[in-house]
Amino acid sequence: MEKVKVMVVDDSKVSRAMLERTLSKTNFEVVAMAKDAAEAVKMYEEHSPAVVTMDMNLPDADGIECTRRIRAMDPEAKIVMISAMKDASLVARGREEGISAFLQKPVSPNELLDTLMILCQNKAGKVAVLRESYAKPFLRALQQGIFTLLGVHSDEVELGLDERRFLEVSGVAVIIGLTGTPTGRAIVYMETETMRNFAKIMLDEEGAESVGDEEASESVEEAANIIVGRGVSNINDVFKDKEMRITPPGTITGRNIRIASPKLTTFRVVAKTRIGNIKMNIGFAEGE
Repeated sequence: MEKVKVMVVDDSKVSRAMLERTLSKTNFEVVAMAKDAAEAVKMYEEHSPAVVTMDMNLPDADGIECTRRIRAMDPEAKIVMISAMKDASLVARGREEGISAFLQKPVSPNELLDTLMILCQNKAGKVAVLRESYAKPFLRALQQGIFTLLGVHSDEVELGLDERRFLEVSGVAVIIGLTGTPTGRAIVYMETETMRNFAKIMLDEEGAESVGDEEASESVEEAANIIVGRGVSNINDVFKDKEMRITPPGTITGRNIRIASPKLTTFRVVAKTRIGNIKMNIGFAEGE
């Protein structure tokens, strides 16, 4: 895949170097670095980057003024403000000049990459954007949720595109709708024995001989609601204007259950643990 060009605007040599180092390990390539607004305008014209990271405090103008100058040349310019400040007034002023997203220093690599991926989705590719910006936050939520709820570590977590027309489940599946942008659905599922082991630990009854299947499925349903909600919150924390939400969960138990995935770009997450594999299927509507 062709590298996506980035320009870094920051008066701090250290900050410029940190951003370049982070992006060098990804599909993004820093093609220009500017230390002030005048240099930024000149370099933007020379390099035509796909996206710009913009510091607020520059020696000859602030980041909002620099943004105004760049967008006067290119009204479609995509600019991410990375600043020590992130108050409502600053965000409002920045929005008026066309700043696409706002991140606060120190910005984490995941937060930075998620933001750049969604802004550059046409160049980076739809599946790559959905994977990096939307599926990965659910992967992290699944790992965190398993540990928080059960105290169980995930020995290995896999994430991949799932192009099957049907999801086949024998055990329990909790289905939760995703509303907002993008729309879709998340399914947390596992085999019956894993469900029982999951419930024993969650209910602090690990020493018990058995847990009823109804009680076990209700425990998984509650856990799935927490995990998927955390995944949505992870996304909303980065993309303030997305406002993704979840619908009430629906739970199915049984053998050889087939759940269709029509018109969804779907990813499969598998967390391998000592109590069995805990899986998640995350699908996003076409066109998002």
